[in-house]
Amino acid sequence: MPSSKNIQDIKTNLLHPALTSFFEVEIPKPSGLTGRYLAQNGITNFNQSKLNLLCSEAVLPGSQLATHDITGDYHGSTHRHAYRRQFDDTLALTFYVDAENYLPIRYFETWIKYTAGEQIASQPSEADIKNGEKGRPGVADRQYFYRMNYPTSYICNEGLKVTKFERSHGSGTKDAQQRELTYQFVNCFPTSINSMAVSYDTSSLLKCSVSLSYVRYFIDPKGSTEQAEPRADANTSAFNTPLTAQQQAAVNAAYTQKSDLGLNIPPITTGGFPTSTANSSGNSLSVQDAYSGNFILNR
Repeated sequence: MPSSKNIQDIKTNLLHPALTSFFEVEIPKPSGLTGRYLAQNGITNFNQSKLNLLCSEAVLPGSQLATHDITGDYHGSTHRHAYRRQFDDTLALTFYVDAENYLPIRYFETWIKYTAGEQIASQPSEADIKNGEKGRPGVADRQYFYRMNYPTSYICNEGLKVTKFERSHGSGTKDAQQRELTYQFVNCFPTSINSMAVSYDTSSLLKCSVSLSYVRYFIDPKGSTEQAEPRADANTSAFNTPLTAQQQAAVNAAYTQKSDLGLNIPPITTGGFPTSTANSSGNSLSVQDAYSGNFILNR
């Protein structure tokens, strides 16, 4: 029911909203973009921290549950059950373009270029010249063809992160660190670079917008003080603890010397008669779990 709130409650709960201008983006580098390949495309001494800092805008991702309608179980009502979680297709990032080397443009153009297997016309080797063959045609040649690289070389399994924090993040307190919200993206790579208009009108900041594809994301539980309890299953029980060499040798020796598997199970009688007598008269005991100690193996 509605209740009255005092000024202190309003200050505590409403006057500390999250601000959109405090965030950080970490851009990964796939295995195929080696230092040599980057240098060949105009990126020498790649500064990854600078690229992260140039990101001026990011979109926190969303997801939804795919549901299935159930109409026949209950008369007159329709129920809906979830069967899959679906994620957004792409992540949109916007970068300021530096005047020194146009780093965001060069980096993502190089990434997409490597994905498509593009290259400048290569010079033929001595063997090619001897055989009358030419080098591989470049992107400017009429005979140009492309061959996409293997996905593992241009897809980053991890490394793309978007972290949301607040103004008090640098205070060093534990509470400020727990207010981080980090989105981690799985299997990402750029799919498009938006066109950028330049004109003789009033100068403005040049920005580069990139769309990256990913399979899924998850929120990193950074700063959580809760510790998961150990699972008490068969893998952690003492029964499945591996034996030492000495213990295994002792078990093997007992198994070869005794018919009760070395468990020292005492013999029992049935109805006052010895077990051998009861078995010979047709009242043979069924073999039950020898480890329970209730029955012994027939001798």
